[in-house]
Amino acid sequence: MSDLLLDINLQHLPDDYFGGEWQVASRVLNHNDPASPLALADRLVLRPGKVEAKPTPPGPSQTGNWAVMRDELMNRPYLNFELPNEATRALVTRMRRSADGLRSQLNLYFASGMEMQLDRA
Repeated sequence: MSDLLLDINLQHLPDDYFGGEWQVASRVLNHNDPASPLALADRLVLRPGKVEAKPTPPGPSQTGNWAVMRDELMNRPYLNFELPNEATRALVTRMRRSADGLRSQLNLYFASGMEMQLDRA
């Protein structure tokens, strides 16, 4: 199996590509609250309209809503997250997938300045 991931054009990316279970590969907090659900998350599960932020055990998961929004000018995708203790928006800065579609990588830049790289395999 090749480790080659191909960049996906974000302007034409179907919204359902964002769904599924994502592992947090890296995170830079910047000005984000280090105790917020997304800052503590080890995994994000994105189901239609529902998000679950799963921290490294023993912490409890938080569930809420999420949606894909696009800006009118460039059709760039943003992910809006609404959790009980956190509401934020993240610009999708990069999406990469393997040629067979089995592996994906998603890069997010949050309004707080937090950056997150998510992997799905």
